Amino acid sequence: MKQTRTIEIVTGAFIVLGFVALYIIATSATNIGSYGEGKGYTVTASFNNIGGLKTRASVSMAGVPIGRVTAIQLDPKSFAAVVTMQIDGRYGDIPDDSTASILTEGLLGSQYIGIDAGGSDKPLKDGSRIQYTQDSLVLEKLIGQFFSKAADSGGK
Repeated sequence: MKQTRTIEIVTGAFIVLGFVALYIIATSATNIGSYGEGKGYTVTASFNNIGGLKTRASVSMAGVPIGRVTAIQLDPKSFAAVVTMQIDGRYGDIPDDSTASILTEGLLGSQYIGIDAGGSDKPLKDGSRIQYTQDSLVLEKLIGQFFSKAADSGGK
């Protein structure tokens, strides 16, 4: 009976450790720990085509994650997509003339926003709008343009 009790305790501890390991893997792989921090500032940018950009997509600068996409809305006047980003407060010195581009991780990976620093002395602040943007590169459009030009030239 005592041996059975020991086996049950060891099995229970093993299962608990398994759940703890799964939790650690899930939070580190999805970067879920940084979703609710709320420290930092919000900026927006308008794009004519955001491709497959989703909320919670990463915002990075020089390959370093600096924030997340928090909202995507359609501007009813210009019919452009307005992307709202939460930037971590540690990166409060990003120039206000920086450029935001929608990029793809690898050839067919998920999309994220890459920010390239400008040369202004004024930093972005809460509520700023990034003026210079580059739309998403849509692979289907490129393929269509390639085949359209090939057909126009007679396949030569």
